[in-house]
Amino acid sequence: MINIRGTVISLHPLFVLVMLASVITGRFLELITLFIIVFIHELGHAFAAAALGCKVRSIQMLPFGGVAVIEENGGMTALKEITIALAGPLQNVIMIGLALLCKTLGLGEAAFLDYIIQGNMMIALFNLLPVLPLDGGKVLQAAISLVAPYHATLLWASRIGIVFSLIMVGYSLLPLLNGGGIQLNLLMIGMFLAYSNIEDLRNVHYRFLRFLVQRSELYEQSPESIGTAQPIVADSAKPLSDIMRLFKREKYHLIYVMNRRGSLMAVVPEQRVISSFFSTQDPLLYS
Repeated sequence: MINIRGTVISLHPLFVLVMLASVITGRFLELITLFIIVFIHELGHAFAAAALGCKVRSIQMLPFGGVAVIEENGGMTALKEITIALAGPLQNVIMIGLALLCKTLGLGEAAFLDYIIQGNMMIALFNLLPVLPLDGGKVLQAAISLVAPYHATLLWASRIGIVFSLIMVGYSLLPLLNGGGIQLNLLMIGMFLAYSNIEDLRNVHYRFLRFLVQRSELYEQSPESIGTAQPIVADSAKPLSDIMRLFKREKYHLIYVMNRRGSLMAVVPEQRVISSFFSTQDPLLYS
């Protein structure tokens, strides 16, 4: 474990075992090359996050990849999230370009350069799948949040992730139709991603509550972050939970409370709605 300016770089214990196994099987060079490719990919995320003012808590190298853990305090915009997510695959594109340049100039062993190109292509394309927590899933979720309420964003990002994960599982089993063997690595990854997204879907309520808490704290700490308000028109008897599910990620909301005759009763800022929700057991918008 290494700590560089507050960012912890760590290796999963199983990764060490995989490295030892690669030495025994004579595949150490291939594995260490993939390790470096994945590490540079994660550094791309980390440097982009730091450049955008986000705190990078850690870079973790896992047996089958890596992850950059970025601190989320409620101030992450969709554009920032998309930029950080795409910064990883961008490093793979750059490495592919450098390897192709080396091949053109006759520098290095052609077979090894081809391996670098293939490894980068595989990692970049895999990470761009629209499945959380992959980069493509983060881009998809951020893009949905630009047009849909955040609660619906969480639901649809998880549902799409489940569908693509199951497609991955099905593809890994296709060789069985021709008498071949299962693509075990792909099957395991697909099952892990499916399980991860199913758990995300089951916990949407708690993830949404965290979003509300972070949002409320952000407005208290940085009132200047409140931008142009977007109105929400609601009946006075409408539950607060239903109102908050209409909140969008990058909008500030004023709730126009109407009675059954269609007359305006009050204009309520979203902080009051969030505060009332957490302080009452059976909250209504207006009583």
